[in-house]
Amino acid sequence: MEHDRSRESPSREGSSLPGEWPSSALGQSFSQILHRLTSQESRRGKGKSAVQDLGALIEATERDQFFEGSGTSLHGMPEVLGQVAKALEKYAAPPKEQEGRGHGYSEVAEKAAAVGLVFLKLLGKFEAAKNSLVCPKWKTGLRDLAGPIYIFAVTHSLEQPWTSPRSHDVAGEVLALLLQVTECGSVAGFLHGENEDEKGRFILIMELLKPDLNKESWKNNPATKHVFSWTLQQVSRPWLNQHLERILPPSLLISDDYQTENKILGVHCLRHIVLNVPAADLLQYNRAQVLYHALFNHLYTPEYRLIQAVLSCLLDFFPVLEKGLHWKGGGARPTTHCDEVLQLILTHMEPEHRLLLRRTYARNLPAFVKRLGILTVRHLKRLERVIISYLEVYDGPEEEARLKTLETLKLLMQYTWPRVSCRRVVLLKALLKLICDVARDPNLTPEPVKSALLEEATDCLILLDHCCQGQVKGLLVKILQSCEDTKEDFSSCSNCIHGII
Repeated sequence: MEHDRSRESPSREGSSLPGEWPSSALGQSFSQILHRLTSQESRRGKGKSAVQDLGALIEATERDQFFEGSGTSLHGMPEVLGQVAKALEKYAAPPKEQEGRGHGYSEVAEKAAAVGLVFLKLLGKFEAAKNSLVCPKWKTGLRDLAGPIYIFAVTHSLEQPWTSPRSHDVAGEVLALLLQVTECGSVAGFLHGENEDEKGRFILIMELLKPDLNKESWKNNPATKHVFSWTLQQVSRPWLNQHLERILPPSLLISDDYQTENKILGVHCLRHIVLNVPAADLLQYNRAQVLYHALFNHLYTPEYRLIQAVLSCLLDFFPVLEKGLHWKGGGARPTTHCDEVLQLILTHMEPEHRLLLRRTYARNLPAFVKRLGILTVRHLKRLERVIISYLEVYDGPEEEARLKTLETLKLLMQYTWPRVSCRRVVLLKALLKLICDVARDPNLTPEPVKSALLEEATDCLILLDHCCQGQVKGLLVKILQSCEDTKEDFSSCSNCIHGII
């Protein structure tokens, strides 16, 4: 009767185990430990002894015994090992974020280190079996093991609150040994296959993650989003487009969260998709518009890290969105998504007083001017106001906002030079004020940054003079004469002006 209970009890716990268990002693031992790992006692933190017993069982078992047996046993052992690997991965997974504060995460790291050692022993048996007579069978057994072991290794090898130096190192060793056993030279090769004939395991990993990546469950395990994001970014062209239906919904789901950290993570996933999926696939079934509106809505959030991630993604996405737009002449060119985004950015830039956001906007402004080229003339008045406003404000020791604003001004004059002449006085005043402020600055700005600012401002003055057919030089001469006549102390700025004249 004892034998019957050991066969039946695991399958009656509702733990998605195989219907028929191997009749061998080894299979029964694994099934009993699996039952202990998936029981309520294990969930209450009493699974440590089961993990230790499992490690001892693997260590004491001859490698060929993992593949021996008749009929049911031969087919059942790979499934048992796969279920054991899944149970171990779940056992070491971090709890919900609200449940894992303080002591909870340190306990997760201890569990992960212990589970990692068990996986190393198990993978070591498979590595040894590769050169034995059971070679064809080790691949069958590894098929069910590889996915859960990979998810465990990635979960604990990334720098996260639930990892410790010990668990991090052990998980890294598990991932390295997994690649060695599967004969893959990289994680990317493991996922998409080392060659055209090999299928790869990306679909397997996505299927294992899928139950934890829907709207109701994706926050149950805080590691799932990171495993998904990291795995996604290992696969690039030309392999990624065939998985678009699997990867786009979770990426949109994560990016639509209320937490800034999750929004940024989701946007990074979307950017990887944009860069590695052909435009034709993104434009099908209105996917591109859905993606664009998801990104555009984030621009209303006053969080500089998110704004930077979104603008970087949009700049890569514009060529896809504008793929079908062709101007045939004869009328006004249609406005583009780039126009729409730039208009919103300028609306936010004008009243913005937070330095981190000002720097973020200014950092990306040159790319928008380059993207629109001559069509930047549509936004010329607002750009002029923003440029003048941003040149007036000290931006800290690095002066990133003012340097990027000067770069934007140079590009603007190059692309819209016929419209610059009527703005020469306003732009000249702004540039001279900047030069004087920087030249008279006693100690706030480092000398290399001062030199860079003065050089950029001088280049802008020279370019402004070219756009105005030499009229700027005449104005500068009058300014110098006026200062000399009124005996004003203008010596700190005169060198720059003389350089232009």
